[in-house]
Amino acid sequence: QVQLVESGGGLVQAGGSLSLSCAASGRTLSNYFMGWYRQAPGKEREFVASISYSSGTTTYADSVKGRFTISRDNAKNTLNLQMNSLRPEGTGVYYCNRDKYWGQGTQVTVSS
Repeated sequence: QVQLVESGGGLVQAGGSLSLSCAASGRTLSNYFMGWYRQAPGKEREFVASISYSSGTTTYADSVKGRFTISRDNAKNTLNLQMNSLRPEGTGVYYCNRDKYWGQGTQVTVSS
């Protein structure tokens, strides 16, 4: 069993930055990709970014490339997402994911 707990969401003006974190407990993070997803009001959950266990492979949605950075610290069992130049369309609940496990999400609101 794996528990994922996100933190760091909040309200920010367009153009601002936020840093999200995901703390994992239970079974280790080893050998698994981890990722961030978001769900805007009235829309389906969508992929934001993912990272391999070694951090050697990162993938981003086109909409966030060049503005978001995903990272992980396997020793601390944490996953991070640095979000810069935020846009109003980035508003939503951001979820941490590993395999079949999801966190409860953290709300990000970007005002215009």
